[in-house]
Amino acid sequence: MRPVRTFLQQNAIRFWLKVEKPVYDLSKGKLMRGLFTSSLNIPYVGSDVKIIKENDTSAFIAKFNKDGTYSTENFKILTFTDLHMDEDYDLNDKTLQLMIDNIVKEKPDLVIFTGDCICGKFQQIDAIQFGQMMEKLGVYWAYVFGNHEARAEKEYFKYLIFKSLTDFPHCLSKFGDPDLFGYGNFIINIMNSETELRQSLVLLDSGRDMCEPHLSRDNVPFTKDDGYDYIKPGQIEWYKKEITALKATYGNAISMLYMHIPIPEYKEVFKPEKEPDGSFAPSGKAEVLYGVQYESIGCAPYNSHLFDAMKEMGAQAIFAGHDHVNDWAAKYEGIWLVYTQSGGYNCYGMGDYNNTFYWDEKDWLQGSTLTTIKPDGSITLEQKKNSRFLK
Repeated sequence: MRPVRTFLQQNAIRFWLKVEKPVYDLSKGKLMRGLFTSSLNIPYVGSDVKIIKENDTSAFIAKFNKDGTYSTENFKILTFTDLHMDEDYDLNDKTLQLMIDNIVKEKPDLVIFTGDCICGKFQQIDAIQFGQMMEKLGVYWAYVFGNHEARAEKEYFKYLIFKSLTDFPHCLSKFGDPDLFGYGNFIINIMNSETELRQSLVLLDSGRDMCEPHLSRDNVPFTKDDGYDYIKPGQIEWYKKEITALKATYGNAISMLYMHIPIPEYKEVFKPEKEPDGSFAPSGKAEVLYGVQYESIGCAPYNSHLFDAMKEMGAQAIFAGHDHVNDWAAKYEGIWLVYTQSGGYNCYGMGDYNNTFYWDEKDWLQGSTLTTIKPDGSITLEQKKNSRFLK
């Protein structure tokens, strides 16, 4: 029944969006204000990327030259997180327009969203609009869930949101192995040629809160009320198995991981106590490339040792969101721990955080994170803050 219900519901939403459009136009945007595909300036950007092959858990992509040959130019990934689209339509429009402006300016080869983006009352409608918006831009993109999109591991509406996103041709997200926790455990492999793998991007559903039956099954010494969720052992074993198989096929597989909730190792980069100015001082255990920490790390209280698996597999970096006013990147034990710049204006930020910070908007942290992957798989990281678009 799920496919039939989904088909009917998606088509009802698409029909309603078409009905809303003339009402929006005739009222000059005063009615049907949730129709954000009409309220935004969405130019076509386009892409030199093509899908080479794909299956239920992976997509293989590459950049191509105009003559149809593989390109060895740098590969650019623009990452967004915590857009927190909600009921304040003016702030939604601001969030999404600045997101679009970032994409237009940087012209990335791939856009990745690490969760807590489609969070409003009408998520199923917004998910389809979100996909329509990305298709207008014409860039390849991928989406992984945060802790606010859905309240259960594999409930129907979480399925419907993800199905609505993955139906769009430029969306590279996959539901992944059905035996794993959640939806959206998949890999995007970036190729230099048919036989040379540049980088493997592993996207994981990091869940919501600690929950049963996982706590009992994994012998976790915490309760469901003790904090945010953790990456499950099955997800870690799947990651190791997939990277091992890629190494066997291509001789090497450099990986980077993308998820919403940071892992406990993020707590090692800065000291646990706040400084008088409200920030946290570096711990000295890591090389901080940029950024500052302004809130405690919102990770799980339980460490399932994903980081150990990353070291074993030769991973290069991990990207997280979730903590809106932490915007740093640091190398810890040889691996980059990166906070993607939070992008939303419908959630807490440095304009009002904790009734402590009331910064001028030119100093706010909202924006995106640009990762440039060179042909040998090495990377550079850059903050791209929305303040550059202020007039």
